[in-house]
Amino acid sequence: MAKDKGYGQFCPVAMAAEILAERWTPLVVRELLCGSMRFNDLQRGLPRMSSALLSKRLKELEHSGIVDRQPAPKGRGSIYRLTQPGQELLPILLGMGNWAQRWKRDELVDDDKLDPDLLMWDMRRRVDQSLIPNNRRFVIQFQFAGMPANRRLYWLMFERGETDVCVKHPGFDIDIFVNCPMRTMARVWLGHEAMDAVLRRDEMQMDGSPKDIKLFKSSLKLSIFAEAGRLPPGQTTPA
Repeated sequence: MAKDKGYGQFCPVAMAAEILAERWTPLVVRELLCGSMRFNDLQRGLPRMSSALLSKRLKELEHSGIVDRQPAPKGRGSIYRLTQPGQELLPILLGMGNWAQRWKRDELVDDDKLDPDLLMWDMRRRVDQSLIPNNRRFVIQFQFAGMPANRRLYWLMFERGETDVCVKHPGFDIDIFVNCPMRTMARVWLGHEAMDAVLRRDEMQMDGSPKDIKLFKSSLKLSIFAEAGRLPPGQTTPA
């Protein structure tokens, strides 16, 4: 971090802010904490961030001792991992996310923030693979009503312990069809609504065998911030 960007204070909060308060930096750290290690994977979790800015932020974090970069063992490119100081940012980012869930929950699902690419990438990382049999391929199609045609259809595919997100039809039979507005899926993902509740109200339609639907609902673990997004029974707004 260049000295002319500093706050000129010997305050620990100022020092941390000099490193972490740059635009996009907390989200880069979030992606690293979620397990992304390659540049392309980081980009998929940050679809609105330019490649040039991502590269710049990674270099800044490396310079600050937050990120360690090593050559990829196979192929081209680099592997990015958080150092111990970087790993210790986890409770800070969890606190930020939980704060937003408590006090800014409605703004989280404003139209300008609804991003199906990010949602599907996050969902891919939050599936309990141990519940999905290794001897079968399991494909779920999502159709987000009201989204532009090029961002309306997505597929989650599970096979042999791996999960992938497809933006084109994968060419296999579909086991479950999910149809709902993007905002509905985002609210379920964030814990603002229970999936069973939106299904009962017909705000989400899910077609497939009862066995497969039960498997999907039990294996999807929702956002790491979902618990903070749930309100006590009978409460409609944060206290």
